[in-house]
Order: sequence, then structure tokens, then C-alpha cells
Amino acid sequence: MHFNVRVYGLLINNDNEILISDEQEYGMRFTKFPGGGLEQGEGLIDGLKREFIEECNVAIEVVSHFYTTDFFVKSAFNDSQIISVYYTVKNAEPLNLTIKTAVFDFDGEGDVLQSFRWVKLSDLKPEDFLFPTDKHVVKLLANNI
Repeated sequence: MHFNVRVYGLLINNDNEILISDEQEYGMRFTKFPGGGLEQGEGLIDGLKREFIEECNVAIEVVSHFYTTDFFVKSAFNDSQIISVYYTVKNAEPLNLTIKTAVFDFDGEGDVLQSFRWVKLSDLKPEDFLFPTDKHVVKLLANNI
């Protein structure tokens, strides 16, 4: 089994809402935080900045480390062990994203779809997320409100 290192950003706006991503890929639908897997030779911060540019078309600044996986998580997609690192981030420029209000409200068709929502921190629920580490981070965020 090999390790799959992933990095995610927790972007919270002035209204105490957090940016989340609804996605459809590999025949599955899931909600997660913006971010993804590291590329070969890439550090965590550079990977997170790249992911935000790719997914959200926005440059970010990393504010602080929030959480790193401290329990075993097997990938839902292959035979790897997932290690996820979460950082609080802020956008370095205005966001230019289409923000949806409904879950899985995708534009267009295809195998890989993505849409974004702002959700009040107080309304976040672990059961709204598919992956175990995201569920854990939601619980940690609830304890920090």
C-alpha cells in the first residue's frame, strides 16, 4: 500500500461561511473542501496554491495549519492510504466563482463536474461529507466556532 498525500484549504469569508466543493467523478458524487492530491516533487503549500488556482481560479495565502490526518484512512478510489493536510487560507484577490445554493447543482454534463457553495460554519454537518477526514474536520470546525 502506498501513501496518497492530499492538501485542502478552509476558506472562510466575513459572513462566517466556508467554501465547499460539490463534485462528481469516478461515478460518485461527493462534497469536500477545495484542494486535492500533491503532484510529484511538490510541497504542501505549493500544491494547495496550485489546487486553488485550478479549481477556483484564485490565488490564496495560507494562514495556518489546521489539521493533519491522525487515523488510518483507505482511499475510496484505490488501494492507497490517504493522508490529508488542512490549512486555513484566505483569498489574495477577489473570488470570481459561480456560487450555487443547491447541492450538486452542476453546469453542463460530463464525467467530471464541480460546483461551489458557501455554507455557514454553524450549518456544517459531518453527514454532508463523504470522506472520513472531511467529516472529522467538520467536527473540529464546530468546536472552534
